[in-house]
Amino acid sequence: MNQYDVVVIGGGAAGLSAALVLSRARREVLVVDAGAPRNAPATHMHGFVSRDGTAPGELLAAGRREVKGYGGDVVDGQAVSARRAGAVFEVEPGGGVTVRARRVVVATGLRDELPDVHGLRERWARDVLHCPYCHGYEVRGQAFGVLGWTQEAVRYAQIVRQWSDDVVLFAPPASLTEDEREQLAARAVGVVEGHVASVVVEDDTLRGVALADGRFVRRDVVFVPPRFVPDNDLLLELGCDIDDTGWVVTDATGRTTVPGVWAAGNVRDPRAQVITAAGQGSAAAVAINADLVEEDVRDAVRAHRDSIAHRDSIAQ
Repeated sequence: MNQYDVVVIGGGAAGLSAALVLSRARREVLVVDAGAPRNAPATHMHGFVSRDGTAPGELLAAGRREVKGYGGDVVDGQAVSARRAGAVFEVEPGGGVTVRARRVVVATGLRDELPDVHGLRERWARDVLHCPYCHGYEVRGQAFGVLGWTQEAVRYAQIVRQWSDDVVLFAPPASLTEDEREQLAARAVGVVEGHVASVVVEDDTLRGVALADGRFVRRDVVFVPPRFVPDNDLLLELGCDIDDTGWVVTDATGRTTVPGVWAAGNVRDPRAQVITAAGQGSAAAVAINADLVEEDVRDAVRAHRDSIAHRDSIAQ
């Protein structure tokens, strides 16, 4: 089959949630999944009521089964193109195949851009973490380090402080204001100024942070506020507007500025956790089905009028 009501690009929590709701609404749905979820390195996900502690892969596998159980299609592949073709959209899910859809949901997520610190990427989602709400409870009370390489680093360190009394902010030289220093001191957040060179690992365990000047600060966990980069190539190809910060412009349901195209999950909201992304997918699906119903009504009225006109012409 190459004709669908909706093609969902991205098989994470947002995309599968949208596909599930739409499949249950008796829509013909295809999910195109590249199979590279952002949270793949994590062993467990947290904050998802009734699924707290579940491995990310287990959630996605269950979501796929549910979508298929309601008649939805799921294919593995990297969508290489999406474009409008008259009244519909054409999507290439890879392998030289083209499918057509009345509506499109882009749920392709984002990439975490990290500072150039040796060893950081290899420990990602283990003892180098980015989301205290996702992982903070599991490492509570340990010695935290926070890499201060973004403008939001001080605020981020104050949030991380909720999970430990032993927090050190590694700040570039002369980067802190006097107000920020006072705020950090007031909550006993330590400050180490200098350029971080690497995280030090021994016996597959993070031991601390090494600075470029030779200093070493023992830490059990390092929190890194990443720079979020949306995987929005398809949204750009479709002509969707992007705001001044680089994120797609949508309404509350995820509807973009291009009629017929919705966005859900981290590709539109960098701070969406798994449960938030799933909710966005559901909200998009409800809006899409309502939009399709309006189109179905218009088509039905047109056909009804044509039928009456044809009948009347015969009667004459």
